[in-house]
Amino acid sequence: MNLPRSISSVRSLAVVTVVVIVIVTLFLPPALLYASETASCTFSTFSAPSGYSLNQVGGVSDDGTVVGQLVDNKTLESVGFMYSASGVFTEYTVPKSASTWLYGRNGSGADAGTYQDTVYPQHMHGFLLQSGQLAAINYPKAPNTWLFDANQVGGVVGSYTVNPSLMKAFILMNGKYTSLAYPKAQATYAFAVNDNGAIVGSAPIGLVSNGFLWQNGKFTTINYPKSRYGTSLQGINNSGVIVGNHLSSDRYFGFVYENGVFKNIVYSGAYYTVTGGINNNGLISGQIFYQGGSTLGYTAVCK
Repeated sequence: MNLPRSISSVRSLAVVTVVVIVIVTLFLPPALLYASETASCTFSTFSAPSGYSLNQVGGVSDDGTVVGQLVDNKTLESVGFMYSASGVFTEYTVPKSASTWLYGRNGSGADAGTYQDTVYPQHMHGFLLQSGQLAAINYPKAPNTWLFDANQVGGVVGSYTVNPSLMKAFILMNGKYTSLAYPKAQATYAFAVNDNGAIVGSAPIGLVSNGFLWQNGKFTTINYPKSRYGTSLQGINNSGVIVGNHLSSDRYFGFVYENGVFKNIVYSGAYYTVTGGINNNGLISGQIFYQGGSTLGYTAVCK
């Protein structure tokens, strides 16, 4: 299965000394199905800087900075990037790492990401980057940790491996880890968190991914109607507007979800268009794919 947000590429800290782990196995409501239509969007696009290829577009902060991952065309090294609203790229690589991903960025400019070790078995580590200072975040005793997003009130979310066949999600808030496990799923990915503690993500069961909203200890399933391989929710802002992708065998299709209505995000002439995140001003980030393999990043305002 093509896992969301480049986990298939497999998004030490002086963390707290007291760790509380809560495994969430609450009752799961039936999947929610709603009508869908096409959003009216105004797009602004960008391409990779010279010498790089655009691999993945992640979230967007309130000041319009987009984060994601590039590939160096000469070395094939994967590096993180920040792309400002004024059109300036900044590349970033965690020192002594094999690959670096940036997935999310909060309103204070703290970037959430993941890096991979250079030596076998090349473990994955989450990290926060702010003002040039890096803090690695590793879920206690987990062999691999991914960090996907950070909110404005000190919360960060990600996922970690329990064993080779099981992955769970977590939120770290006020020095306390809370583990999230979507019922019966092989993996739970927490891709984004807003300032109200609402988390969205994806959880595959068999070949089908389930989009979920988690808040106050409760999972709510939000699945795009009649999607063959399911749904992945990628971002949520403080107004509760969600962006995500529904999945076919080889393509993702972006949407925005608000008040029980799915609206497709479609870029004219593209083979398909995916979302990466949404900020508190309603600006959506994502990626446009063309037949033949070329790709652009974008930000968009959709109604």
